[in-house]
Amino acid sequence: MKTQRSRKQDWPRKITLGRVSVSIYKRTAPNGSPCFMVANYSGDKRRFDSYADEALAIESAGKLARQLSEREVLAAAMTNEQASEYAAAVQKLAPFNVALLSAADAVAGCLKLVGDLPNLHAAAKFYRQRHKQTTAKRVADVVAELLAVKEARGASGRYLQDLRSRLNRFAESFQKNAGDVTTAEISAWFDAQKKLAPQTHSNFRRVIHLLFKFAVARGFAMDNPVDGVDRVKVRNGEIEIFTPSEIARLLAAASPDFLPCLAIGAFAGLRSAEIERLTWTEVDLASRHIVVSAGNAKTASRRIVPVAENLAEWLKPYAGRKGKVWTGTHDDFYDAQQDTAKAAGFKWKANALRHSCASYMFALSNDAGRVAGFLGNSAAVIHRHYRELVKPADAQKFFGVKPEAPANVLPMPAAKTANA
Repeated sequence: MKTQRSRKQDWPRKITLGRVSVSIYKRTAPNGSPCFMVANYSGDKRRFDSYADEALAIESAGKLARQLSEREVLAAAMTNEQASEYAAAVQKLAPFNVALLSAADAVAGCLKLVGDLPNLHAAAKFYRQRHKQTTAKRVADVVAELLAVKEARGASGRYLQDLRSRLNRFAESFQKNAGDVTTAEISAWFDAQKKLAPQTHSNFRRVIHLLFKFAVARGFAMDNPVDGVDRVKVRNGEIEIFTPSEIARLLAAASPDFLPCLAIGAFAGLRSAEIERLTWTEVDLASRHIVVSAGNAKTASRRIVPVAENLAEWLKPYAGRKGKVWTGTHDDFYDAQQDTAKAAGFKWKANALRHSCASYMFALSNDAGRVAGFLGNSAAVIHRHYRELVKPADAQKFFGVKPEAPANVLPMPAAKTANA
């Protein structure tokens, strides 16, 4: 490596290594003291590196000359494959108006901070999430927009009603912008819902996650806070049913408003959600059947459920009524179940009305397909869950539970089993 001087003057000096030369210039700083400038061509554009000491400037120029010389050697020895990679890299960066060397410098600097390319990519995604533009919108307004979109896209009435019920309940507790709702707040909200069974908890988490997924897609939130909310494991335990004597005690303890719901669940096998949506016009006592419309059914398929003789007697005092069979809220329905069981002297069994109806109906008919058609599920489900669960004699007792007095008045009737 040689240091060359101009014949006419000492400056500029040049540090030469092979075909590479780096110039050093002497200048006077604004304060009058000398400074030394190294012309640096290692980047995309020339820059001048300033040094107060001549020796440091010469040392820096020497290092720079070696770096540039090594680059020249590598370029000269570049294979066709490496040249192709270089060209491909330049093409990828062209839309961003970024030179390859500048990109390499930036990536190298980032890798020093995060360690590897996957971490670098994750860091970039995190930055984008935290710095993207969002539009402030209240949770209730996001719920309304989501429901409008779902309805416009042809979602079933049953599905829309389920979304509306759950999301409006959630929105009542979050009077704020969707983008300001945190994971911790949603977790605390779930903790405060003392009455949520595991399956209900799971259902709520699913629709709230849908809400914030929609909010992110529409630019109302940066990310989905429900992703961090704990899931509750839903365990499918033993099938529980009510005995004939238990259902008689429940009917005797039920309030006049809840009694038809109880009887329909026990002797027609409608799901609780289907009963909550059922209207009296869909209960045809003259023709002895109940219509579960596609909009009200879980499977979105219309079905006709026969009204058993004892169910007809329980519903006779309500003939001619209009409107919904259950006029309260979802929470009121839950409370009515618990209160009725407490008054009857035992704990409420989850889903036991439908399980009881399916079990006793299958024991009487031994026709899984027919029972499945009435209940709105499959023959395989009937066989798997209800086969040999009860005896035909018990089934006759169950469907023999009738009002003790003639069913012509509305007050709560006493009940008895068929063999009482």
